[in-house]
Amino acid sequence: MSSPAEPPAVERFPNGPFTRYMIGEGISMTGTWMQGMALGWVMTEVVERDGLQRYEGLLQAAPHLASGVVMLLLFRVGGACADRHDKRFILQACQVAQIFFALAIGQLIALGALHTWHLIAAAALLGVSSSFEMPAAAAIVPELVAKENVGKAIAMDRAVFHATRLVGPAAAGYLVGRYGAEWAFYLNAASFVALMIALATLPRRTQGTAEEERRRQGGAGEGLRHVRQDRPSLAMVALLATNTLFVFPVIIVLLPLYAKKDLGATPEQMGLLMLCSGIGSVSGSLLIMALKPAFRRLAILTGMVLACGALVSLSRAELLFWAGASLVALAVGVSTLVGLANTIVQERSPAELRGRVSAVAGLSFFGFLPFAAMIMGWMTDLFRLRNVLLGSAVCYAAIGLVVMLTVGSKVTGEQEA
Repeated sequence: MSSPAEPPAVERFPNGPFTRYMIGEGISMTGTWMQGMALGWVMTEVVERDGLQRYEGLLQAAPHLASGVVMLLLFRVGGACADRHDKRFILQACQVAQIFFALAIGQLIALGALHTWHLIAAAALLGVSSSFEMPAAAAIVPELVAKENVGKAIAMDRAVFHATRLVGPAAAGYLVGRYGAEWAFYLNAASFVALMIALATLPRRTQGTAEEERRRQGGAGEGLRHVRQDRPSLAMVALLATNTLFVFPVIIVLLPLYAKKDLGATPEQMGLLMLCSGIGSVSGSLLIMALKPAFRRLAILTGMVLACGALVSLSRAELLFWAGASLVALAVGVSTLVGLANTIVQERSPAELRGRVSAVAGLSFFGFLPFAAMIMGWMTDLFRLRNVLLGSAVCYAAIGLVVMLTVGSKVTGEQEA
């Protein structure tokens, strides 16, 4: 008499490879946030030194435009490479490139030789690296855990990403104010080494079936085709694009200008404002980890209300505390929206297409952000940033509502039969 088959063992979460990757990514992202804050502040100073104050809104967004245009041209190639080749090697090569550029810009700052065009050219070259790094980084996380833990892994990845904002910008504000902006770039270069070591310890991807491996060698357009045909995934990508168009230019590009010109903040206070944004982002990410699929649609709608209200509040803020509280609310709403949208897209993506699907989802951020930032920068030069914030809240609410009405209740992240 045969004994009954034993149930398959449940994988412990988080496992060793995933934990090592999260530690390496956490250290690396802390350095990246430090450099991001320092870069925004340095741009405001370089623009003044080059006598281009008349175009400061546009120039604040120019590096993002340069990077985004390159990524727009290469996103299909980067997504296909992530599916066909070893993601670990792709990510390590990208870290080497970013180390070089961080050291180069840091040295130019230290020598007093940095000009606006240096930052724009470096951003364009980094766009090449990001075109390959972004889809590989998004697709490698689900490969490190069992299928039933993919949602948790993506939520934890986002939590680590946002948690580093609690340290990086504040530390950069201290470094810029006390020692000079170049040290934020030097430390960012050093932080990439931790991620490279973690990547070297990860196991190779498990070989799929013959059909899955054949699909991995397919065309770059298959990821776009999947998103277009899967209605919930398409709606979530549209929601990501809405956040990119009307919210992320404020958080990523125009916040240094807002802090310096509208609030009269110092570099240290600018770092604290970014710390507030980080607190809100971590809170939103932790909320996603505890959220059941049945409540996802309600969470998305709540996040939209929070984000719109916070934009209106920022448009009226006069005090640093007021602006900080508004940024906390804005980040909670946005991180909830973006985290859930990315989770749903990844859960619905076949494993053999995940790199190409990640490239499409990433394009809704990296591809649209530069153009949105340039438009908002130009609008800021014409109408003042506070008025632009108010207009963004109105547009965000209108488009976000249309997106949610088109998707209905199909945001549980579950595959239909």
